[in-house]
Amino acid sequence: MQSGGGLHGGVLGMGSTGSNKQPSTILKGQIHGGAFIAEPLVQVDGKPSCCFFKFSPKLMFTKVLKAQLWVYLRPLQQTSTIYLQILRLKPVTEQGSRHIRIRSLKIELNSRVGHWQSIDFKNVLQNWFKQPHTNWGIDINAFDESGNDLAVTSLRPGEEGLQPFLEVKVLETTKRSRRNLGLDCDEHSTESRCCRYPLTVDFEAFGWDWIIAPKRYKANYCSGQCEYMFMQKYPHTHLVQHANPRGSAGPCCTPTKMSPINMLYFNDKQQIIHGKIPGMVVDRCGCS
Repeated sequence: MQSGGGLHGGVLGMGSTGSNKQPSTILKGQIHGGAFIAEPLVQVDGKPSCCFFKFSPKLMFTKVLKAQLWVYLRPLQQTSTIYLQILRLKPVTEQGSRHIRIRSLKIELNSRVGHWQSIDFKNVLQNWFKQPHTNWGIDINAFDESGNDLAVTSLRPGEEGLQPFLEVKVLETTKRSRRNLGLDCDEHSTESRCCRYPLTVDFEAFGWDWIIAPKRYKANYCSGQCEYMFMQKYPHTHLVQHANPRGSAGPCCTPTKMSPINMLYFNDKQQIIHGKIPGMVVDRCGCS
């Protein structure tokens, strides 16, 4: 569902934010999104169970704007009522249940093909962020009227890429400092030198509904003038332009540092594919 957007651990992130010449502060209020793929690490009654979601420590200081749990239901032979139940696990104790019911849904389903079902998970995730020690994972059940479990929670042959995942959107509520290099500008800047400008790529606007996450990300781009007085990325380029100015087109404003994003998407079999796509985010611009 590591990205530059600050989401870790089986995660797809939104891409990184930018750079400045001087040490700067990334202000609170930035929104990031991503998806977390379930890890089958939970033990219930000595047997593996689904699902556990791992989060990075810095994610705990964000505010959850949206959290949807997605569960794949196996196809039915005939119309049936599905009883979907999400249980939160807790440590084994001598007394009391090991499960706390989170959500129960009654679904009328008539589908001879598999079906992705979403469940609102915002409150549960926010509680996990506030109290990380309570995150022992969840158990997912989806039974039809005949008692068949339709929820894909473990990887059987032919069900690769259909494990549950969390689609998350968070808002940063703390300030993070980082040292940056290069110029950052916006549409109101009067800077004429080589500068990095914000650019958001929106996959939904493209009609690319097969991409699960990110729905959009900050790609950024480089623009501006590069005078000969500015040292290029490579000293060789700088020297050649001085030695033979007529044979050179001059320095260009281009990305000098780029980072990948993690992407989660459906293939033609409705399976979830998780991949890291390099060179998708411009982190820094310079003359070369």
